[in-house]
Amino acid sequence: MAAKDPEATKARIFEAATAEFADYGIAGARVDRIAASAKANKQLIYAYFGNKAELFAHVLERSMVDLAASVPVDPDDIEGWMDRLMDYHAAHPELLRLLFWEGLEYGTSELPHEEQRQEHYSRKVAALRDGQERGVVGSAIPAPDLLFLLVAMANWASFVPQMARILVGGEDADAQRLRDSMKEAARRLIAR
Repeated sequence: MAAKDPEATKARIFEAATAEFADYGIAGARVDRIAASAKANKQLIYAYFGNKAELFAHVLERSMVDLAASVPVDPDDIEGWMDRLMDYHAAHPELLRLLFWEGLEYGTSELPHEEQRQEHYSRKVAALRDGQERGVVGSAIPAPDLLFLLVAMANWASFVPQMARILVGGEDADAQRLRDSMKEAARRLIAR
């Protein structure tokens, strides 16, 4: 299949690759399925993105950029930021699945494009550090650790919904209570 519109083809590949990697991880994903779903030539995928691991890295990087643009860290409104982060992950569950697969595949080994990921997170840490310097966020917990704790707390219920249902309950009121509890925990973590 010839690519008549390379940007549209790349967009279809990204969409198909995001779904494939979220469902099967890096090792289980198949470029043949991505090509079929994207209605693209398999060779185009390799030409545009290199190998499967590079394609995964590009997909995850773009997903992280989308998250950062949609839900910037707001040290002046940590509770609102937590709400927006939880809402984002509820609407985009593929991102947490991609991060999970990445963790399984790479463990503690260096990631492809790790420097860009560090830059991505350093901006978020800088926002929290700025909040600490201005006194709107407590400084008892170092900013990198604080970001890790807040993100982990906001992500965990979406990441393991079965645990949330078993431990907290499966009703809407239970989910709201858990969300309120997470925001209370966040308030305590950032307390001055």
